[in-house]
Amino acid sequence: MDRLASLTAFVRVVESGGFTAAARRLDLSTTTISNHVQALEDGLGVRLLNRTTRRVGLTEIGREYYERCSQILQDLAEAEEITSAFQVTPRGRLRLRCHQALERFIAPVATRFSRDYPEVSLDFQTDTMIDPVDPVREGFDLSIMPASPPDSILIRRTLAKWHYLLCCAPAYLESHSTPHSPADLANHNCLLYAHAVYRDEFHFVDPAGNATNTRVSGNLVTASITVMREAATAGLGLCLCPPFVVSDLLASGMLVPLLPDYRTQELEVVALYPQRRQLSTKVRLLLDMLVERFVDEQRWLDAMPDR
Repeated sequence: MDRLASLTAFVRVVESGGFTAAARRLDLSTTTISNHVQALEDGLGVRLLNRTTRRVGLTEIGREYYERCSQILQDLAEAEEITSAFQVTPRGRLRLRCHQALERFIAPVATRFSRDYPEVSLDFQTDTMIDPVDPVREGFDLSIMPASPPDSILIRRTLAKWHYLLCCAPAYLESHSTPHSPADLANHNCLLYAHAVYRDEFHFVDPAGNATNTRVSGNLVTASITVMREAATAGLGLCLCPPFVVSDLLASGMLVPLLPDYRTQELEVVALYPQRRQLSTKVRLLLDMLVERFVDEQRWLDAMPDR
């Protein structure tokens, strides 16, 4: 068998977390991928992967072999990138994945990128999952997530570290008392985001540094950021959201911040991409735009009063 093809199949199986996902990524049959890996193991006389019905894992020697093979493929990709660097205009396909909660925030960047680089075919996908194995297993070049998966073999770059914002519509406060401490939230209708890590327990730190977890309740639980925004602006209740979900509503006055003296739990937004010493030009350009977007948001948050 083609040695390079077998090395590629093996590396993609590891990156994808399984033979089926690797086959989809390489547009080959699962049997072909399995045969490539088996040929490597037979030729080396060692087992590289531990196979189960649910997933595959690296053996100790398999991990060492993977790191070397991955570097070889990266070097080849970089050699090709050197030749393409002479092209003034980026071209080709670029697959971007982001968490649903970040969709509205990142959409302007995707639009601007497509306008500035029309010869790049941008595939922009969203979902609600934070994959514990590999968020680019389906061949995504870049993944933006409000958390970092454990034990990831991907390169991780922090884009922002923000605290959640508690807010509501002015109309809500016209018929309800303004909360002055986390304990007051027991008397309020709290809108809950189904995919939030905090669920129905909000975490606060007071000015003295004392932490408290406050159990809350409300008559709306939703997995939709759009529904959460609509419910909050309609005056249905309080919401605890990342800044990028509500910053435009706060800027327009449709929502107002609450408990400004209390710090909420921190949210880290990260960019994840496959290991390589040199990013492709199109991925680097998109990542630069995303960094700029997050920096601008941080400037706005720093200048926001009553935070």
